[in-house]
Amino acid sequence: MNNCRLKLSLHTDVKREDRIFYFTTCGWMMWNWLVSSLALGATIVLYDGSPFFPYPGALYKLTQDEKITIFGTSAKYISACRQEGLKPGAVYDLSSLKAILSTGSPLHEDDFEYVYQQIKQDLCLSSISGGTDINGCFAAGNPMGPVYAGELQCRTLAMQVKAFDEKGHSVVRQTGELVCTAPFPSMPIYFWNDDKGEKYHKAYFDVYPGVWRHGDFIKITEHNGVIIYGRSDATLNPGGVRIGTAEIYRQVESIDEVVDSLVVGQNWRDDVRVILFVKLAENIELTRELINKIKKTIKSNTSPRHVPAKIIKIDDIPYTINLKKVELAVKKIVHSEPVLNRDALKNPEALELYRNIKELQED
Repeated sequence: MNNCRLKLSLHTDVKREDRIFYFTTCGWMMWNWLVSSLALGATIVLYDGSPFFPYPGALYKLTQDEKITIFGTSAKYISACRQEGLKPGAVYDLSSLKAILSTGSPLHEDDFEYVYQQIKQDLCLSSISGGTDINGCFAAGNPMGPVYAGELQCRTLAMQVKAFDEKGHSVVRQTGELVCTAPFPSMPIYFWNDDKGEKYHKAYFDVYPGVWRHGDFIKITEHNGVIIYGRSDATLNPGGVRIGTAEIYRQVESIDEVVDSLVVGQNWRDDVRVILFVKLAENIELTRELINKIKKTIKSNTSPRHVPAKIIKIDDIPYTINLKKVELAVKKIVHSEPVLNRDALKNPEALELYRNIKELQED
């Protein structure tokens, strides 16, 4: 709770007069974050239901009517608003709004531009990232600092966050593992039913001895901000080159014919090949022309290594209840491995779509 209060008061500038809203389930750590605002004397606003019901601008109408000052949501929601063509700033009175917070997954650069162009210009857009297990953030907002598209503004106070390369060296301006090199306030110290601490050690300390490795693939930028590239255990390794999945998603999301996507690495002939699953817009087929368009977009804006070996049409993308893509579960399905924790999924039935796909057995 104290960790949440630190992030709220110093990184989000929450004051007694604020009205704060976060679109979250009670099972997500952002619920604890939201409720902690009460300890600072702020008023919290709750919402139960779909964010697009009874109409797409429902949450912005709520912001207008309740004079919400801090609006929290997921990156997926902001992306969906952009793709829907919503222009909340032109329809609703959002003069009370001073900050928008986004978490759950990396916020695309285009969505930064969308917020400032179509929602409100004079606010602090803070993309933040942490973990349910620590009930806090590793990187968050800075109400006194600039906002750079695609970046989390800063590493959070009381967290000695760095990026480590494979040899355990701290690196800047290049990708690496998110680590925390000193104990922090909300750091768990043991797991239940783990008397010898073996599971706990394996979860966080088996890669860099004595250093917490959280499992995210990041870069510390020249602005001292942070870019998140996705889970490091979902990182792609074609030809031994590490690629964050978010690098591919950023390009695919710019293609109008693609509604959603998911990328995994498939073990293939003593290497790893990149497999991209795409959910297409209504009445759109995955033609050779569209495949070439997707590959060209990815190659032009990243590198040849990022280009998928196969692009496969899929009817649904599996998400957790907190709207995070479940790349690891799909990767296990692709490799005929069991997926044990399906209770955390919003649409677990979607996993079956990835089983025994013919294209995955072909060159």
